[in-house]
Amino acid sequence: MWVLVLQQLFLEVVLDIIYFPLWWYTVGAVHAGRWCWNLIKDGNDNLAPGIWLANLFTPMFGQTDWEGRIISFFMRLVQIIFRSLALVVWAIFCLGLFFVWLILPVIMVWGLVHSLSFKNKIL
Repeated sequence: MWVLVLQQLFLEVVLDIIYFPLWWYTVGAVHAGRWCWNLIKDGNDNLAPGIWLANLFTPMFGQTDWEGRIISFFMRLVQIIFRSLALVVWAIFCLGLFFVWLILPVIMVWGLVHSLSFKNKIL
């Protein structure tokens, strides 16, 4: 009985090893892409440069005199610039995470082959 269990376990391990690259670059990549996209959307929700842009010409604190409007305009303009820049940096970071996801198996296989060939040269 235990021979059948070991045979089934061995078969499952071999099939999982064969299926792993296919899963990593199809279903896994789609899942990682959605995760990164949700990170970018969360960054947009937190930084909200669109809301600042929509209220660019609205006076802050209800000050409708020309000094208040000028100060509000430039204050919001600075906020829009820096929040948009922060969002771009966050999006680049998230895309970098996605590309690390894609390249990680290749780096691991290369490192394994490199370390094995290095050990053979020493021996």
